Parts: sequence; C-alpha cells; structure tokens
Amino acid sequence: MQLAVNETGRPEGGGTPLVLLHGVTRGRADWGPVLPLLAASHRVIAVDQRGHGDSPRGSSYLVADYCADAVEFVRDRIGGPVVVVGHSLGGMVAAAVAAELPGLVRAAVLEDPPFHGMGGRIAGTAWQAQFVGMRAAVRAGGGVDAIAAALAEIRLPAADGGTRRLGDIRDRAAIRWSAECLAQADPEVLTPVIEGRWLDGYDPVAVAAHIRCPLLLLRADPRVGGALDHAEADAFEAAAADCTSERFPGSGHLLHWLHPRQVAASIDRFIRERVGEESS
Repeated sequence: MQLAVNETGRPEGGGTPLVLLHGVTRGRADWGPVLPLLAASHRVIAVDQRGHGDSPRGSSYLVADYCADAVEFVRDRIGGPVVVVGHSLGGMVAAAVAAELPGLVRAAVLEDPPFHGMGGRIAGTAWQAQFVGMRAAVRAGGGVDAIAAALAEIRLPAADGGTRRLGDIRDRAAIRWSAECLAQADPEVLTPVIEGRWLDGYDPVAVAAHIRCPLLLLRADPRVGGALDHAEADAFEAAAADCTSERFPGSGHLLHWLHPRQVAASIDRFIRERVGEESS
C-alpha cells in the first residue's frame, strides 16, 4: 500500500531518519506539537497509516495490517537504517517493524501502546464507548463542525456507575482537533477495535521477544487515561532484549501533546545514548 508521508528536518545524510507512526483515528499531522522539536535535529518522515489522512482506505484494519504496511514502507521506500517512533497504534506497529526488520531498524520508541487494553479487554470500557461514538459521528458525516458536536456528546462510563460527556473531559480545541482528524479517516478503522478483534494475529510479548534493537517505552499513567496498564508494560519489557522505560505519572495517553518538549528530549537523549548520534 502506497502510504502518504510528509518529510521535514535535516536532509538525508544528517543521521538516521525518524519514521513517525500515529495512533488510530489520528494522522501524520497529529505529531504537530513535537514535530518541529524533532525536526531541529533529525530527518523526520511522518506517515499517514491506511484509512487515515491522505493514505488509501483498506479492506481490513487489524493491527497486523498496519504492521505489514509499515514493514513494506521501511523496507521498500526507505531501504536504509531508521528509528521508528509510534504513538498508541503506531507504537504497536513500530514494535513489529523493529521485530521484522532487524537489519534496518536501529532503535524504536513506543509511546503508550495500548496492547490488549484496546484489544481483547476493551469490552465495557470508556475506550470502547468513545470509539463507538466516534464511528457513529464519522458515519453521520456533515463535516468537521458536525463531527465535533457529536463527539462532545459521547457518553463515557464513569467510576460512580454513571456517565460523563466527552465534551466535559476534553476542551473544545481537543474536540475540534479530533474532529478534523476523523473527517479524514475511514470510520471502519474503528470496527475491529470496537469488536475486540483488533489484535488478532498480533501478540505483544511475542513481538517484544523478537526485537534486538534498543527500545524506549514511554509509559502514561493508566489512572488518568493511559492506555497501557502496568502489568502488560512489565511483561513487554521483560520479554524484550533491551528495553528502557520512562514513566509520566499523572499524564494520560497523549504524551506528545501534553509534554512535547519532554517527549522530544527523551527521544533525542535515547538516540544519542543508544544509537550513538549527536543532535546538531
């Protein structure tokens, strides 16, 4: 699949390029808060995954399908050493690319990959309710304004047994940005997630066990919206040959939005220390 990309930063020859892989319902533009920080020191290639942004729609949207696309992209369109950086879905894909292409991937950064939290354990969670509402909003159409209005009214289960509006949890700017991304996405990207079969053919621990390059796992706080729980993160780290983790207590899933400078600094430091490249 011919994926759409945007390339910026230092020209080829200025170090190992970074390939950025976004989360589900987002797109390459979602890296906006951190992109200029990374591009100051690296050649950066941001990718729209299948069904998102300017990339083609697909007939299947399992995590394994995105992984196959990204492996093909790195192998056939770049063909040289890379560092893969992924958020959420993109983190799971980045791990698979590192496992499948040990000769090309020098290191990988995984930002709050959800693994089974958005896989077999999604039933009855706030994530599932949110994605059901998002899919309905995109299917209804009407443009960004209509999607944003529908997103604000999504009801999520609350700890007290009631529900709460998404619009009461996220500010208007965040709702609007989600609507802009969703307006460019195939609503069916959410169907396998909602149905709990997104990870069919993808085993996080088995993937981790096949990765030989250095990994950096950026762990959000599951108490405040982080998608990766501690037990699964620990199991992934234990299976990987070389995995360093950094925790963000009190921070939710969108770390590169919440802490762009800290995330960029962590990536730069990791590359400098583990890949052996100096930032300019």
